[in-house]
Amino acid sequence: MNTIGLKSGDVIRLKKVHPCGEDKWEVLRSGVDFKLRCIGCDRTVWIPRRKLDKRIKSIVNDQ
Repeated sequence: MNTIGLKSGDVIRLKKVHPCGEDKWEVLRSGVDFKLRCIGCDRTVWIPRRKLDKRIKSIVNDQ
């Protein structure tokens, strides 16, 4: 799936589940790198756009 059009506040679902058991993430920052926050445990991670393009499964919510 393509990351173009993702913006802050969007909730996305990734292919792999986070160790806390959640697969939904909130986009906090978009650009060359994306800052994501896990909905389950509030962990934040930075992921490069190219890696996120491969890992994204669907967009759950557009705000």
